[in-house]
Amino acid sequence: MKRVLVVDDDPTVSEVVAGYLDRAGFAVDLAADGPAAVASAAAQPPDLVVLDLMLPGLDGLEVCRRLRENGPLPVIMLTARGDEEDRVLGLEVGADDYVTKPFSPRELVLRVESVLRRAGASAADRTAPAESWLRAGPLALNPRARRAIRNGSELALTIREFDLLEFFLRNPGRATSREELMRRVWGWEFGDLSTVTVHVRRLREKIERDPARPRLISTVWGRGYRFDASPADGADDGA
Repeated sequence: MKRVLVVDDDPTVSEVVAGYLDRAGFAVDLAADGPAAVASAAAQPPDLVVLDLMLPGLDGLEVCRRLRENGPLPVIMLTARGDEEDRVLGLEVGADDYVTKPFSPRELVLRVESVLRRAGASAADRTAPAESWLRAGPLALNPRARRAIRNGSELALTIREFDLLEFFLRNPGRATSREELMRRVWGWEFGDLSTVTVHVRRLREKIERDPARPRLISTVWGRGYRFDASPADGADDGA
């Protein structure tokens, strides 16, 4: 049984979310503030955290940072509708997804299941026999071992960043819309497309020589993004 830690200072929200998750077959722990969330995760490590941004003691961003210090942990953030800056900050610190309040508990359960499926597939890949590396320019990626390297240096990628880079390496030279990336990488038929935008920006910061002038992941105006590693990009630039 997968364990989900729900962190929200509104007891009504926590109880409703916990009820839906329980009926969906999850074990649920509750925390009402930031310090309690960190302590709960240390005492009983969860498989996923549903985390409100606005919390007493420690806000959701700091809680997410502290939880991620111990390794990858799927996080879905709860944000107030219209607080786009907060949602982007949540994705920047490594949240896998976010849901805006007020939200449908059923939708949240579907998001939890989707993120856990992706995380479970990632864990299975790490224990499976390694397959051939995917290579392009300065990049090398092993899907089974879940390793990504740039010019010989290991990249620290989140689950979504790794899956996004794998998609690009498997589809070089192809312009792909944000809608298609959401379907193919996230496995969602609907969602906020800014999620894709933020993850592409974060990935560029880790793989591009100059993220302000990206050469590996190009923006195709009116279409989406295209991955294109030319021979020149493969030269060692000291990164």
